[in-house]
Amino acid sequence: MRNLFAFIYRYRGFLVFLLLEILCAYLIIKNNSYQGAAFYNSANAYAGRVLEFQREVADYFRLVEVNQALVAENKALQESLTNIMLSDKLDSIPSAPDSSYRVKPDSLTLARQKLDTTGITRTFKFVPGKVIKNSVRLVNNHLLLNIGRAQGVEPGMGVVSGSGVIGRVKAVSQNYSTIYSLLHSQMLVSAKVRRTNTAGTIRWEGDNYRVATLDYIPRHIKLVKGDTVVTSGYNAVFPEGIMIGRVLSTQQEPDKMFLTVRVRLSVDFDNLTYVYVINNTRRAERDSLEARSGIKEND
Repeated sequence: MRNLFAFIYRYRGFLVFLLLEILCAYLIIKNNSYQGAAFYNSANAYAGRVLEFQREVADYFRLVEVNQALVAENKALQESLTNIMLSDKLDSIPSAPDSSYRVKPDSLTLARQKLDTTGITRTFKFVPGKVIKNSVRLVNNHLLLNIGRAQGVEPGMGVVSGSGVIGRVKAVSQNYSTIYSLLHSQMLVSAKVRRTNTAGTIRWEGDNYRVATLDYIPRHIKLVKGDTVVTSGYNAVFPEGIMIGRVLSTQQEPDKMFLTVRVRLSVDFDNLTYVYVINNTRRAERDSLEARSGIKEND
């Protein structure tokens, strides 16, 4: 305490000067509108920068929570989009002609029928998961997800991301699952070129993890660079219209019946974090029917 008093006494002149400067500044700001406005604007600007920095720091530590919320939102949007597309296809099927007179339904009735159809046709459900292990430079690449049987994942289900097709579930435990990546020598995906509606099969040749081959495209089909390649919907694993990639190049070899089509994959497999496992609620029914009919599904 004695040292504090000694310090104040020693610098009393400077401290009195400082107090008078502060008092003068206060009186100027208080009694002059222009100086007051300039001061408060400057104070607000600096306070805003401090608060902005504080918010950025807080948001950084909330990134995990924010990502989980975005994944849940994307899951709901993916389910809604897929099932609405399916309901649109069902609605577009013409009904049998009826000779009796029918009153044309109004727009409200049509809207209600649309909502009813969308609610009933909830065929595909999406289960979000996080990639905890991945490979892209092997001949047979796999992924490991942090979801398993407890979250509703079963072997054979399809896996996609926001960018496109990822692969297919190979095996599951209670809380984990391994995935056949699209970058796997035994992984085939039924696909089609959206513009021409020509069906083929996507396979990876084991070299560039961003490029795959589209097989079984007839030679008379005219493809152009940039044509979109999507899932065909011809199997119970992937819904129709999931992005796979775009045509990179085509080659017509004289000794082959089909074109050699190279496709640039839409998914960057070297940079995966969150994916979605697709649960087709009608898959068991379809597989059972195809088994009884002797039809072997080609995924």
